Amino acid sequence: MTLDVSRDHALELLRDMIRIRRLEEKSAELYAKQKIRGFLHLYIGEEAVGVGAMHALREDDNIVATYREHGHALVRGIPAGEIMAEMYGKANGCSGGRGGSMHLFSAERRFYGGHAIVGGGLPIAVGLALADKMKGEPRVTACFFGDGATDEGEFHESLNLAALWKLPVLFLCENNEYAMGTALSRHVSDRDIVNNPPAYGVPADSVNGMDVVAVERAVHNEAELVRETSEPRFLELRTYRFRAHSMYDAELYRSKEEVEEHKKDDPIESFERRLLDEELIAQAEIDAIEDDAAKEIAEAIEFAERGEWEPVESITRHTYARELS
Repeated sequence: MTLDVSRDHALELLRDMIRIRRLEEKSAELYAKQKIRGFLHLYIGEEAVGVGAMHALREDDNIVATYREHGHALVRGIPAGEIMAEMYGKANGCSGGRGGSMHLFSAERRFYGGHAIVGGGLPIAVGLALADKMKGEPRVTACFFGDGATDEGEFHESLNLAALWKLPVLFLCENNEYAMGTALSRHVSDRDIVNNPPAYGVPADSVNGMDVVAVERAVHNEAELVRETSEPRFLELRTYRFRAHSMYDAELYRSKEEVEEHKKDDPIESFERRLLDEELIAQAEIDAIEDDAAKEIAEAIEFAERGEWEPVESITRHTYARELS
């Protein structure tokens, strides 16, 4: 199938997917070296979702992500150095070193997390959309979450209130087939996730989340419908993660053969093949993109390494209450 995108835009999409992949691979290395601690959830395999969606949304739209949000943050415009420094726990990180991998944040870019709790961003998204509607702001709130979140009560509550109050929320379900370590078939009676939202009056559709162009087109169309109607919509992005749920995960719930089979649909490699086949790009240009990505990640690590730890004296900053002496 012929790609319906310009050459320049195709290069942008490929560049951002490669940037995410190299950031995540290097993060895994740094975690093994104990430079990054705590939890670390890699986005390897799902790059087409984050890249396609971020390119489809407007700069003024709100973004609410999950704990697997490094890629979303990077394409949204948070510098790789600030992301890496945050994972290091350094004060020059995008959340001041207080959030770590799961809590990347940038009010300037309307990137509101990074949420460690499964489904935790859903009520936040509804609140942001309600605030915008009350203020007459014509923006969309895009809320990302995994298939496991559809079992949570807050998922159903959020869809219900968004529909009831007619709020401009675009619910984006990144269905990677596993809720942490539980296969979709083991935690839902109906594996077709798009059957849930219509129960609350929310239109739902699905797209191949391994195809960056298809994702961008689908998210753009859904976001514009939300913008026009000021009512919620739901889009399932069918994807697959190639790495374990987190760096702590022994990954005993699926076979290596299954993962290797899915890797045949690698979103980066398949997109590169299409671009090469249609002569929209030369191998030398792909190599140059790789070189640029490597340089960006190397500079990000250097930025994190140079960063300072937050002074002990400011440890009580941003707390709601402190003990009175």
